[in-house]
Amino acid sequence: MKATRDAYGETLAQLGEQDRDIVVLDADLSGSTKTAVFAKKFPDRFFNMGIAEANMVGTAAGLAAVGKVPFVSTFAIFAAGRAWEQIRQSVAYPKANVKIVPTHGGVTVGEDGGSHQSVEDIAIMRAIPNMTVIVPADALETREAVKAAAAHKGPVYIRLGRNKVPEIFNDDYRFAIGKGCELASGNDMTFISTGLMTAQAVQAAALLGKEGISARVVHMATIKPLDQEIVLKAARETKAIVTAEEHSVIGGLGSAVAELLAEQQPTPIKRAGIHDRFGTSGKADELIKYFGLTPDDLAEAARELLGRK
Repeated sequence: MKATRDAYGETLAQLGEQDRDIVVLDADLSGSTKTAVFAKKFPDRFFNMGIAEANMVGTAAGLAAVGKVPFVSTFAIFAAGRAWEQIRQSVAYPKANVKIVPTHGGVTVGEDGGSHQSVEDIAIMRAIPNMTVIVPADALETREAVKAAAAHKGPVYIRLGRNKVPEIFNDDYRFAIGKGCELASGNDMTFISTGLMTAQAVQAAALLGKEGISARVVHMATIKPLDQEIVLKAARETKAIVTAEEHSVIGGLGSAVAELLAEQQPTPIKRAGIHDRFGTSGKADELIKYFGLTPDDLAEAARELLGRK
């Protein structure tokens, strides 16, 4: 069990040793976003911009214009919200080489409540042209995604969480931008999940397996560009899909999958996520249950979908 934000801080410090052009900007939250690890090691390449997220992103765009590789961090609610115009105009529009890596995404932020639980950020970032959107499942994938983002030329948004999450991948795993991966085979239906919901989907597939239902699990770390091939293959072979995300079902992974299927492979689909509402205060595990995101909830969604089909 390890938080994706912890893996981010460690990886940034490692990348800083390898590439002196990497710089890090934070909005007075470096202890929480874990960019403090980089700041301690490379104080001359770390900039605390204060609670001024728009200015932070604009500064990052300027640094990118002179050849630096800026990593920008704050909480997801502030990155996608307060700095949206600067991300659109100064980063995405000119294809600036800026990496936006917010933490504390989703409802598992916990007691901070709905004002701080970003359930819209994937949709907001996905709608911006030229933006790559990534949501890692665990610490190891976070490390690989951050490395891939550093090597990628252009804007990248990597959404990370607050709490510790289970290990999904081992050292043999190779992350690639725009590629999903099949974690469990199945013929009756498919779970397509992202972020911390992938661990829930794996457990849900195991529950269904005990009932004789063969469930495939596809982890989709990259929301944009979506791996269309793996989605269409699952639709053709299993005939029913449940998407799972710790985000609004409007505009996120569920929307991306549904849009693709509607145009190219009409398939029964059910979207598990936050249904057009704000978050609320509570402990992370309580909120996962409250919003219907447990393995039992996902398994029930699959049963309903298969019954309807």
